[in-house]
Amino acid sequence: MKKIFPFLILGFFVCLFFWQFLIKGLLPIPSDTIIGLYHPFRDLYAKDYPSGIPFKNFLITDPVRQQYPWRELTISLEKKLQLPLWNPYSFSGTPLLANFQSAPFYPINFLFLIMPFSIAWSLIIFLGPLLAGIFLFLYLDNLRLSKWASLIGAFAFSFSGFFVSWLEWGTITHVGLWLPLILLSIDKLVSNKKNFGWNLVYSFALISSFFAGHLQTFFYLFIFSSVYFFARWMQFGWQKKILFLFIILNSLFIIFSSIQWLPTFQFIALSARNVDVLNFNNPGWFVPWQHLIQFVAPDFFGNPTTLNYWGVWNYGELIGYIGIIPLIFAIFSIFCRRDRKTLFFGTFLVLAIVFSFPTIFAKIPYMLKIPFLSTAQPTRLIFIIDFALAVLSALGFDYLLKTKRKIAILYPLIFVATILIGLWIFIPKEHMEVVKSNLILPTLLFIFASVIFVSQIVFNNKRTLIMIVSIILILATVFDLLRFGWKFTPFTQKSYFFPSTKTLTFLQKNSGEFRIMTTDSRILPPNFSTMYKIQSIDGYDPLYLLRYGELIAASERKKADISLPFGFNRIITPHNYDSKIIDLLGVKFVLSLSDIKSESLNKVFQEGATRIYENKKVLPRAFFVSKIISAKDNKDVIKLMFNDSFIPNDTAIIELNQGGAPVPSLGWQMGETDVVYYSENKVIVETVNSGMGFLVLTDSYYPTWHVTVDKVEAKIYRTDYNFRGVIIPEGKHKIEFYNSLF
Repeated sequence: MKKIFPFLILGFFVCLFFWQFLIKGLLPIPSDTIIGLYHPFRDLYAKDYPSGIPFKNFLITDPVRQQYPWRELTISLEKKLQLPLWNPYSFSGTPLLANFQSAPFYPINFLFLIMPFSIAWSLIIFLGPLLAGIFLFLYLDNLRLSKWASLIGAFAFSFSGFFVSWLEWGTITHVGLWLPLILLSIDKLVSNKKNFGWNLVYSFALISSFFAGHLQTFFYLFIFSSVYFFARWMQFGWQKKILFLFIILNSLFIIFSSIQWLPTFQFIALSARNVDVLNFNNPGWFVPWQHLIQFVAPDFFGNPTTLNYWGVWNYGELIGYIGIIPLIFAIFSIFCRRDRKTLFFGTFLVLAIVFSFPTIFAKIPYMLKIPFLSTAQPTRLIFIIDFALAVLSALGFDYLLKTKRKIAILYPLIFVATILIGLWIFIPKEHMEVVKSNLILPTLLFIFASVIFVSQIVFNNKRTLIMIVSIILILATVFDLLRFGWKFTPFTQKSYFFPSTKTLTFLQKNSGEFRIMTTDSRILPPNFSTMYKIQSIDGYDPLYLLRYGELIAASERKKADISLPFGFNRIITPHNYDSKIIDLLGVKFVLSLSDIKSESLNKVFQEGATRIYENKKVLPRAFFVSKIISAKDNKDVIKLMFNDSFIPNDTAIIELNQGGAPVPSLGWQMGETDVVYYSENKVIVETVNSGMGFLVLTDSYYPTWHVTVDKVEAKIYRTDYNFRGVIIPEGKHKIEFYNSLF
């Protein structure tokens, strides 16, 4: 019973945090932002809530705008025994598996196969802090720390600022939670004992972390764990066979995970990731120095849930709080403990701070434009900061319990007290009420902890008191971090989760293979349409095809201008409905919150404030053209497309740099087309033409797509800047576009 008691405690406190999900049936998903922020969902509740249903945290919208739609589509395809290669519902078609955050191979995805999707997703969120706590406890126990110290370290990590702020994403925290298990397996590996099972644990944990769905966080984890291995390997005698085994295990990981990283790197190479990024000099790109305060008082700058946040944008990227008591223990460890473990984690703590705050060292990758690093926001290094602090807090607590010099705890107490006193003295006058109210609890917790520590100093040799003090400190930490987490984390009704509306039903029934667009960011935001299997030309993703971004940029600018910057910042929402590019994209319906006067648009439906207009000039998904214009490069193509003589349904423009035999410009026959089958990974078009024809399919061009004409492989030409074109022989034919992994 003693062995499982710590895990029961951890499980109880995690269940306590999720009591609204476990008892009331509310979902740990920010669904309230769906129906509180966006139309047509607001129209559904407009009668009772004319200003929209109140929502808890406006900062948490990405889970429902990105992670949930991507995972739902991924799982739906996997249930059909298909690789989730393509998402036709955003960006006029975009890679899905290669997007990485879709996490198609994450082992815990098995939950989606045995229960409803929203429940399985909720359990994944639940498992985040639970597994993180269990794994870190096991690791700390392996370091021979006391059970009490291991518990406080595990809980500090599970409900740290990193975990709470990213909890409902279901990806970032799941990458991070495997780190302590990886470190534990490394310890077993370097001990040179026959621990074959731990080799499997290491491989499984590393692969699971990689497949969890966030490349940047995994990069930090991999660097951290690799350095940890070499530190432990040198400590245990530089044994060659251990190094060889480590290399073998990591080589197997690289091979096994290639099913994910090869498509991802291909996508990155073709994306706008390196050209459409924020300036690293913008406020909030690094953690501002003043936000160190949040490690002591998490809501010193306010909180987005109370609508009084006045710090640098954004709260979720900058919060690294681990609890006031664990912080005291971490500082105590740094001040007083002298061993290799403290040195290692203390060093990584310093390095993570150096590279996440605006130091000259942190700016080097961005000034040199180092690939990958120059596009990664360094605030995510708070993952390493919080992990190191959590381990240091356990080391500090363990040292306090075992040392006879308990009076040394006064050093971190004086240090933290000085900070708190300074915060009370130098409160900004313009934010006095917010700061005062948010300083009270950290101050009271500090005073409470100080009294407990002083009592421990006075009654140094009382074993019973040591146990009581440990319990009190853990309970105070639990109270502190659960309150902090509850304040930030929404739990919402199931009925709020992507409900059906009359507008959406109309689009589902009438869109067919056509696409939609909106004129207002408050209507059906990017990626929402994926949940309803409605194809849209907008999208929201850190990775989107560079060619598509350039095409939309030119369309929005109303001229052949594909110069940088685009100004999308990962969100493409075209609004220029009068562009012929929009017609070419197959936009049949335009959604608006106001009346539109346009000769090409006809109002066909309205629900509340949401209006739907039909585009009378829309082109079909597949069609023949009568002539072809060859262009030398992409700049030449875009100029020709914006020439007044370019008629999209009669002329196709292809690039000469694609190789192969030249394509004749004239003599093409206009035939009939019928899209008889359309799915995520396959499109079948039946054609009839009296002579040689050139077929245009207005889905995004991508190298993993292939085509057969009557089961014979044919060539796909990049057409009209971003689409697909195929030469079709005379007669009746069956053209099949199909997607593959590579």
